[in-house]
Amino acid sequence: MQTTQELPTTNFRIRVAVPVHLFDTFDYLVTEDQYPQIHVGARVAISFGRQNLVGIVAEKLSLHSPINSTFKLKYITELLDHEAILDHKVLSLLTWSSSYYQFPIGEVMQSALPTLLRQGKPADLLTRMWVLLDEHAENKITRSEKQQEAYKILKLHPQGTAENILNLAGIETATLKALAKKEICKCVQEKQDLSPIPVTLAQMPLTANTDQKKAIEHILKARNKYQAFLLDGLTGSGKTEVYLQVMEQVLKQGKQVLVLVPEIGLTPQTISRFQSRFHCNIVLLHSGLNDSKRLQAWQYAKSGKASIILGTRSAIYTPLPHLGLIILDEEHDLSFKQQEGFRYHARDVALYRAHLEQCPIILGSATPSIDCYALVEQGKLTRLELNQRAGSAVMPKMHVLDLKTNQKQYGISQLLINEIKKRLEHQEQVLIFLNRRGYSPVLICESCAWQAKCPNCDANFTLHQQPYPHLNCHHCGTIHRKPETCPQCHHHELKPIGMGTAKVEEHLNELFPNVDIVRVDRDSTSRVGSWQKIYDRIQTSKPIILLGTQMLAKGHHFPYVTLVAILDIDAGLLSVDFRAPERTAQLIVQVSGRAGRGEKKGDVYLQTLRPDHPLLTTLVNHDYRAFAKQTLKERKEALLPPYRYTALIRCESKNQQLNQDFLQHHAHALRLSSENLIDIWGPIPAPMERKAGRYQAHMVLLSQDRAKLHFYIRQWWLNMLHQKPSNMKLSLDIDPQELS
Repeated sequence: MQTTQELPTTNFRIRVAVPVHLFDTFDYLVTEDQYPQIHVGARVAISFGRQNLVGIVAEKLSLHSPINSTFKLKYITELLDHEAILDHKVLSLLTWSSSYYQFPIGEVMQSALPTLLRQGKPADLLTRMWVLLDEHAENKITRSEKQQEAYKILKLHPQGTAENILNLAGIETATLKALAKKEICKCVQEKQDLSPIPVTLAQMPLTANTDQKKAIEHILKARNKYQAFLLDGLTGSGKTEVYLQVMEQVLKQGKQVLVLVPEIGLTPQTISRFQSRFHCNIVLLHSGLNDSKRLQAWQYAKSGKASIILGTRSAIYTPLPHLGLIILDEEHDLSFKQQEGFRYHARDVALYRAHLEQCPIILGSATPSIDCYALVEQGKLTRLELNQRAGSAVMPKMHVLDLKTNQKQYGISQLLINEIKKRLEHQEQVLIFLNRRGYSPVLICESCAWQAKCPNCDANFTLHQQPYPHLNCHHCGTIHRKPETCPQCHHHELKPIGMGTAKVEEHLNELFPNVDIVRVDRDSTSRVGSWQKIYDRIQTSKPIILLGTQMLAKGHHFPYVTLVAILDIDAGLLSVDFRAPERTAQLIVQVSGRAGRGEKKGDVYLQTLRPDHPLLTTLVNHDYRAFAKQTLKERKEALLPPYRYTALIRCESKNQQLNQDFLQHHAHALRLSSENLIDIWGPIPAPMERKAGRYQAHMVLLSQDRAKLHFYIRQWWLNMLHQKPSNMKLSLDIDPQELS
């Protein structure tokens, strides 16, 4: 903390956004020489309490502004950038995000930077070379082991070594600077061409059908202004072709295009489509890149060298000097919502960014979120429909299989097994979907009914067989070896109940011993490049069975799949979350959409114990749009989002009574301060009350007036954070997408 001492005599001050969980910016002193060189949006090294941190300059204070601080202000440690690395539009976007999601501005700004820049590394790190000047300097560095090690490595590379390579070898930049002061080495800049290359077509566009032409024309009319479009297209209806033809015109103007996809798994096929259509610089921005590659991609985007920027949700905060179009594909996907820390929704931030940049934005989906349909209803989104599949493909036919009456083998109905055989005999591919990885979700003792439960969570262990038989909690990550006998009665018969993808794979190998079975889940795709190898196997025309989890429902194009089977959808039909029917309907339609995308017709089989459920009836007899229309009506009558705005308080400690009492006290305070204009649900225990050894409680705040909801909870939330016990964790989730 800064202590009360004499006031500073200088008035050269800046305001810094510091990456700590405090909602203020902080004043720091700079020298008279530094002041003209400092730009808002640049990084500075600072001392904050006992920590050395990297902050962002949020404001340069006027030389005539009064000094109100009763604390002795500190000088910055170092000016890290001589120009802004975050431009004023990105700073405005980050400031809005901090205010809207009520999260500390310093941490929000840090989230917009690549890891190496957060660590204080130079923005030009990838072009900095260190060259040895004195090959006989051993006597100058006898005391420092770090300098001796750096000197030895530099001697091995007489032509010079890139700074990031030296850093990876454990040589710190501070050590190199110390050697430079002794004139043993020097830093030189390697020239880097950051000018964009002219965009040309590598392949001619496909002929657009009537719906596609209409959509392209509507969007291009708005290419130099803000307008938000919902591209509501059936699975396989050619949304990507619409994107490509709109992008072509925007790129011809010398502008950049930002494309957001929900997960890394979609980037290989998406970038492949872009590269086959355009000759230009395309960069990827996602968590799967190493730090150096991510920094380079970020620099290419910031400088304008990259014409197309393809990334996951965090890419929305990338500085782009010539942004002309934003595309958010699969807008309904829950992956666009950050679920930890800074809980922003990339879709909503993208809409605000497009408004700031005055450029069009396209939200594309075959199953748009109910929130987007509400925005269409309010006139905030322009809806464009694609009602026919591309080429000669037709929509697959849905069949519901009643598990109560159908004979089964290994949890798969006999009728479905026969259908799979037929498709494989015709050299076609089959996709089997089960949203449960592992071998079995329950391990039980047949003698005393003991179940393998996680000791830290209110959840069962999942049994995995690879690389050895073990129990894994998918909530907290606890792993135990599978017991040889029952820990309770020492009986030897421990039986796995239920099926995960690994167990289904085992059964499919028994049913179809000569067929190539490809499993796609988090376990089988954990290695770098594994998903790309799997994807390449699927693109061959030979008969295979593709088995997997939600990773298969993300908009992939599998032209040879003619049958899709969803083995168990009942969990989504029974959830207490009011959004569960929407998620389940989207999942069914998205997975179903993988069938019949090529020349052959497709079929979808849904296995369920509730064949007469209204959701299934609507999807089979009508379509997703009919379901969405009915859901909107029900939400309106019940005053549920999007017809009321929500905030979710999550409280976590080792004592559930402490959670309840704390939330109850503050709920009462909010009722009084807001004059009952905010509806408060709870506090109640979370759906999973105990997780990782700690108890969870929730409280939901609802209001029909978004501005009033934010106004009343702002100071109230700060008071909660100030008053919470030290062993309690609190989080605020604005516009939560899950109530778990």
